[in-house]
Amino acid sequence: MKKRTGLALSVLMAALMLTGCHGAKNSSGFEIPEKFDESKNIELTFWAKNDTNVTQTAIYNKAIEDFESLYPNITVNMRLYTDYGKIYNDVITNISTNTTPNVCITYPDHIATYLTGANTVVPLDELFTDEQYGLGGSELKYDSPRLSEIVPEFLDECIVGDYHYAIPYMRSTEACYVNKTYVEALGYTLPETLTWDFIWEVSEAATEKNADGTYKLNGQNVLIPFIYKSTDNMMIQSLKQLEAPYSDNEGNILLFNDETRNVLKTVAEHTKSGAFSTFKISGYPANFLNAGQCIFAVDSTAGATWMGTNAPLLDIAEDKLVEFETEVMAIPQYDVNNPKMISQGPSICIFNKTDSQEVLASWLFAQYLLTNDVQIAYSETEGYVPVTSKAQNDAEYQEYLSLAGKDNDTHYDVKIKAAKLLMENTENTFVTPVFNGSTSVRDAAGQMIENVTKSVRRKKTVDDAYISALYEDMKSLYHLDQGLVAGAGGRQELGKLPVASVILLSVLVIAWVLIGIFALNDKLKNRNVK
Repeated sequence: MKKRTGLALSVLMAALMLTGCHGAKNSSGFEIPEKFDESKNIELTFWAKNDTNVTQTAIYNKAIEDFESLYPNITVNMRLYTDYGKIYNDVITNISTNTTPNVCITYPDHIATYLTGANTVVPLDELFTDEQYGLGGSELKYDSPRLSEIVPEFLDECIVGDYHYAIPYMRSTEACYVNKTYVEALGYTLPETLTWDFIWEVSEAATEKNADGTYKLNGQNVLIPFIYKSTDNMMIQSLKQLEAPYSDNEGNILLFNDETRNVLKTVAEHTKSGAFSTFKISGYPANFLNAGQCIFAVDSTAGATWMGTNAPLLDIAEDKLVEFETEVMAIPQYDVNNPKMISQGPSICIFNKTDSQEVLASWLFAQYLLTNDVQIAYSETEGYVPVTSKAQNDAEYQEYLSLAGKDNDTHYDVKIKAAKLLMENTENTFVTPVFNGSTSVRDAAGQMIENVTKSVRRKKTVDDAYISALYEDMKSLYHLDQGLVAGAGGRQELGKLPVASVILLSVLVIAWVLIGIFALNDKLKNRNVK
């Protein structure tokens, strides 16, 4: 009996040891080597996103080349994607096969899901402050920003659960690109801050037509006064401005409320009149704006190079282009005294590997992307803002900002105005809570606006019954009606524990069952002996 019980206890202790190791490793990440081994050849894989922008690709290539010249023992292999969603899907697929990249451009919402795999992403807090290799560390071969030189609002966005699992790379917000010429032609003057009421009023006024069916404002057959690119942002920012619930840090889904209902009814009202549409339904806002077929186009500040008569990245034929004055403004607000706009943009995470030297090399490369040379060069390609005060305050970047309008390429005025918009409103920005499943909540927020807009265009009635049914459809479609429990990096959907955790829990259960059986058998034998 003692041998059997001992065997069962051994199984139990082994399981407990494995569980303990897993927990400890997950919370502490990896042990930072005392010294980076420059005699060891290390090959890194870097996944990044690029919209076929050859200038951005060149910046990445130069950053890699310059980094490798500093660390000849490190080779960085870059793989470019055209969509963050594809990066996300590939990472999820590769987690199961232990073939994740070393360094990845991604979003905190995505990282929260990556963290459902055991010990996948490296927590960076200890690396931030490491004297030798941390931010501004003594052993770095480049001029890295100190921790205090990363814009705190941007750094806070990289917290998932209790740790920083990323560093910010670039930041943008949304802007409303306005055809000021058309606004004034309708008899209106742009206010200092756009409001939703103003947007809707002007958009409705613009729907008036001539007897032949063309629009009075532009004389064309097509005019969509207000087009929104990212409808998930539209809903999220509306709720934030209204101080209405969306979700919280505990992973509670609060999106389906009365304020959301009112926003959807407003969307339905102005879709019915022809004053509003979305990117997914009608097309890219910049193309309509530049063709004189839109007045208010809401898109990322990173998309500024597509906006306006003189945009360097025009995507329509020149004979379709209409001359107009472009104004770059903050998104419409419900309360002009308490403006709220979303902060967004890519971050950089590092994936854990068995070789601590490889992880340290990954950190050295990721940190290199925060240097002024990379930050300033990349931010000048679009309406992005560097994530460090070190780069923002650099004389080179300040000169770049001061030369707005000098040309319609590097110094395109709309692009620089978009960057300044974020810099002037950083304290007014916010981010949504991050947890495993937060991406699904975001998708549902935008899809409701898309569905309402489609339904109205198809002559369907959007009333309380419609919206209640829509709520249930979204909960089912995005699995938002399932319970949530605390998990790594925030919250974790039931039934999605990592495979390793499931195995360990199974071993524990089996061990306890064996102990119970052996103990009962021993008790029965003793009773028979008596």
